[in-house]
Amino acid sequence: MKFTILSDNRAADSRFIAEHGLSVYVESRGRRLLLDTGASEVFVQNAQTLGIDLRAVDYLFLSHGHSDHTGGLRHLLDINNRAKIIMSKEILGRQFYSMRNYMHRITAHLPLDGVGERLVLVEREGVDVADGIRVISHIVHHHPLPSANIHLYVMNEQGQLVSDDFRHEMAIWVDGLLFTGCAHSGLLNILEACPWPTHTVIGGFHLLDARADERYEQPRELEVLAQQLKNDYPHTTFYTSHCTGDLAFATMQRVMGNQLKAFSCGMQVAVEEERI
Repeated sequence: MKFTILSDNRAADSRFIAEHGLSVYVESRGRRLLLDTGASEVFVQNAQTLGIDLRAVDYLFLSHGHSDHTGGLRHLLDINNRAKIIMSKEILGRQFYSMRNYMHRITAHLPLDGVGERLVLVEREGVDVADGIRVISHIVHHHPLPSANIHLYVMNEQGQLVSDDFRHEMAIWVDGLLFTGCAHSGLLNILEACPWPTHTVIGGFHLLDARADERYEQPRELEVLAQQLKNDYPHTTFYTSHCTGDLAFATMQRVMGNQLKAFSCGMQVAVEEERI
């Protein structure tokens, strides 16, 4: 198994374009998956730099409805007419907003009219997509959600903005790799909802570094989270970036050591699957 970061807030070097978005390409057992599409065509350009042919992608997974993960969909559809598109039914027809700094819309246009049977809408708690490819949805919130979720809203049927409950967010498990998207549902909740052995977790953790007028997870809270991950998942390696702040990452890494790693655009990692 190998994964490649095609879109992220940070770039490995000057060959790659960074953006506020996330897209990960995974190869496993001869299958090619794209996990989210970033905010724009950046993931396509970075794939070209790496010699990755996105026309051959078999499965596209959209973790949730925010535009920094779905904005590039139309660019994939322009070049790929074969991939199954897996997403929550809860995304369709919904409008998402962020109130951080100012109110702005974070909904991307999803050009799905012509995809036909390629579209797989997830309605149940989980779906087996193929052998070793499983979707986790309707994640139960036993543990606290990220504090920065306070800025995120969705428009209800009455046209009112209400706090997002993230029923549209899903995770995907691929042969022992668990992709969290932005982990708005909380990293511990997502891990608890995954019943399959997991050697690698990758995605944003939505642990933002607070600005002067914000209160997010404090260093002690991050240390407690990191220690729980270390204790409960000692054989799992965690990779994060995108919506994980630099200070939050540094605080957690002091506890987790080499078990927590940072990713960036252009990074390619071969995973030892026998660790399951």
